[in-house]
Amino acid sequence: MGLDQELAGLLVVSMEQAVAAPYCGLMLADAGARVIKVERKEGDFARGYDRGASGNSVFFSWLNRGKESVALDLNIDADEALLRSMLKEADVFLHNLAPGSLARRGFGGDALREHNPGLITCEINGYGSTGPGARKKAYDFLVQAESGICAVNGTREQPARVGISICDIATGQTAFSSILRALIQRGRTGTGIDISIAMFDVMADFMNFPLLSHRYLGGAPERMGLTHALIAPYGAYSVKEGGQILIAIQSDREWCVFCDAVLGQPELGPDPRFVNNTERVRNREVMDEIISTVFGRFDIDEMATLLDGAQIANGRLSTVEDLSNHELIRNQVAHFDGVEVSMADLPVVTEGARPTAVPVLDQHGSSIRKEFSH
Repeated sequence: MGLDQELAGLLVVSMEQAVAAPYCGLMLADAGARVIKVERKEGDFARGYDRGASGNSVFFSWLNRGKESVALDLNIDADEALLRSMLKEADVFLHNLAPGSLARRGFGGDALREHNPGLITCEINGYGSTGPGARKKAYDFLVQAESGICAVNGTREQPARVGISICDIATGQTAFSSILRALIQRGRTGTGIDISIAMFDVMADFMNFPLLSHRYLGGAPERMGLTHALIAPYGAYSVKEGGQILIAIQSDREWCVFCDAVLGQPELGPDPRFVNNTERVRNREVMDEIISTVFGRFDIDEMATLLDGAQIANGRLSTVEDLSNHELIRNQVAHFDGVEVSMADLPVVTEGARPTAVPVLDQHGSSIRKEFSH
């Protein structure tokens, strides 16, 4: 028996756009919650990110399967009243609009709990709901830069962003886990709470390894691309006929096994230049030349087999095409306006029926208005 619609019966109202809040909403929907996505009349701008699904966005389909869509204009009294009606029955109110914008309209947590004491609100923002960063625009790339993520990615010569929306995704996951904690607490207290998740805070926590290195170990680790500043050998090596494979040696014992079983040079294990990690880092250039010479004699399949046989941690440097065809990838199919969109599945395997439908704009508007107009 595994996870199966464990949040069934919960109502989530989500005023979400882009990535962070929609990703949180996706995980809530996948766990069985009813998620009503409240959009502007023109729709979530992520609907226009691409046209890969026969005119609709494949990117949008990744983040929004399993939800209902209603389009509201809060400047219209009837639409504002409809939102209030939904929130009187909701368990969770999730949003990533500008900090304070909903509270100024009377949709702050305390005001809403006067009519629904168990309501949990979760606001996702960039740099905090109050303070000097509250009004600052916060896109994923900008938060990567501001939080130092770019400073630890790339090469010695050039910092780089992480090539996916790491801040958005991590913040969505943090919001999801925080909502689950709040639901457990509500089960004990009977009352809801307000949650505020800042993308910057999430990334600052992720940055604790280089941050602690800076504060206590004499400086942040140097940017080194596909190598490790403090461990060797730990990085990418080219093989015959193109391609690269990464290895990670974590102990002196493992180094000796690697020298014997992979390099075929057991005498390198106790060699004073490489006898421990400190010496291997100091003599990295010579060590890398020896490893590269051996790796260059094998193609990538042969080398992976050799490393696996010696139980040396390794991974191929895959392209996105390689990932698409990878033997380990689990795919999920979403259905968007009659089009099937195949994507990598969420990492937690669940049992039972999975929500796969992606809503077109205001697809459920009529039924939702009928249900909550009272």
